[in-house]
Amino acid sequence: MRPTSSSHLRIARPCRDLGRAERFWVEGLGLQVLYRAGADAEGGHTLLMLGWPEATWHLELIGDPDGETPPSPTHEDLMVLYVGGPIDEAVERLVSAGGERAPARNPYWDRWGSPSSILTAIASSSATAPGPDRDRPVIHALPYTRSR
Repeated sequence: MRPTSSSHLRIARPCRDLGRAERFWVEGLGLQVLYRAGADAEGGHTLLMLGWPEATWHLELIGDPDGETPPSPTHEDLMVLYVGGPIDEAVERLVSAGGERAPARNPYWDRWGSPSSILTAIASSSATAPGPDRDRPVIHALPYTRSR
């Protein structure tokens, strides 16, 4: 059987500090905690699953406080959320929850009306905000279409 558009996608990432990451993703972006496991879970790793209950994806953060598998996203490892409306409030929540203002590396985001920086998000259509493990969510004001 092949995956379909309704198949569930899990994005698993190592995480140095689950508490900081939870604050960033839940308070900053509005994701919900879907599941939490302590070090006594299978595999001996603490983990946190985040997302929205009705979504066909979720983000799994695997606790790695000793840095055995350090998070190593690049500037091109983006998680883009198309919100189809103003992004100013979402950007400010991300910054308040531990994110930082950062330019995007790829000029694509500039092409769609963004100066590629949260510093200028008020006049932009997209913005990036790296989180505690350097993951880079992008909040995009335009709605998603297959042509982008």
